[in-house]
Amino acid sequence: MDNSPAVAPPRRLHARTALAAESAFSVMSRLAVQYGAVNLGQGFPAGSPPDFLLEALSRQAGTADQYTAPAGLPALRGALAQDLNVAADQITVTCGATEALHTLADALYGPGDEVLMFEPVFDIYRPQALLSGARPVLAPMTLAPDGWTPGLDALEALVTPRTRALLVNNPHNPSGHVFTRAELERLVALARTHDLWIIADEVYDELYFGEAPAPLRTLAPERTFTVGSAGKRLEATGWRVGWIASPAGVAAQIAGLHQWATFCAPAPLQAAVAAALPLARETGFYDDLRRSYGARMRLLASGLRSLGLDVQTPGGSYFITALAPGLDPRHLVEHGGVAVIPGRAFYAEGTAPDGLIRLAFCKPPRDLLLALERLERYLQA
Repeated sequence: MDNSPAVAPPRRLHARTALAAESAFSVMSRLAVQYGAVNLGQGFPAGSPPDFLLEALSRQAGTADQYTAPAGLPALRGALAQDLNVAADQITVTCGATEALHTLADALYGPGDEVLMFEPVFDIYRPQALLSGARPVLAPMTLAPDGWTPGLDALEALVTPRTRALLVNNPHNPSGHVFTRAELERLVALARTHDLWIIADEVYDELYFGEAPAPLRTLAPERTFTVGSAGKRLEATGWRVGWIASPAGVAAQIAGLHQWATFCAPAPLQAAVAAALPLARETGFYDDLRRSYGARMRLLASGLRSLGLDVQTPGGSYFITALAPGLDPRHLVEHGGVAVIPGRAFYAEGTAPDGLIRLAFCKPPRDLLLALERLERYLQA
């Protein structure tokens, strides 16, 4: 007979852990490996980072291996200050752009506040707002035959006394829309009228195929936080080196919050990025990257159109959206050998356009061609 005292079950986890469901991006990447699919889902390049970045890392490993200050390695803050045309004391180096955005959510809004963002919306924005206690408020982007258009009238109508911040992703993921200067000026006027913070997620700032996007910080420096990513710029998404350029006078508080999450980004990687950023401009790396991605974008867009899909040509980022009514992305990855991201990953439940998918073209041309061949067979079957 067991006479041991009864043990009470442990307390439940906090209700916020309901937001911890596996994202569509990691699901599709996992399934792509499982089924041997071409992964056009998660946006990571298939090739290696540039040689000048890898050589910089080999020089720094063994010399920059200890903690840096939470705000970041002085050499990297200086390189970013020159690149972004801000003061070095406005820079906070983070563990990727995701942590940068999380830090800003903690710093800028909380319970009872509202945060404006455009839908389709990158999947981390809504849960990060909810984790802070704030309510994400979604303004629709309109899908038309000539591409995506942000609903600026709808956005303005959604402002309330509780609105605290405006989050703008430019170039926009997933649509690839590059906001025009007139659109950005209208957003700045809205923010100034209602005294809103602006979070400018500009991780794709060097990935555009027409006119370069205007940095929001140049239009409203007093209220704009710019988020950037070495991973996106330098083809090294796993390095997790990002940054925040803050308005003057508040960066120390931003770095103070960042220290409670990760303390500092990896020191050798910070040092390598500091050395590589000037070289990326001097060597024309970004120009070459845009030419290469532009060619791959046209290859994929043309192939999708030849299969009868309605394709929206992006102005920036390395994503294409397309309409394939009736297509089940889960069935496609399992039985067609191609992984894509379903449009519903970027929408509140039940509001995505029928058949919307996002495809990443930051892959070698041979992978894009193989994906098109497989997709053709799948659609015919």
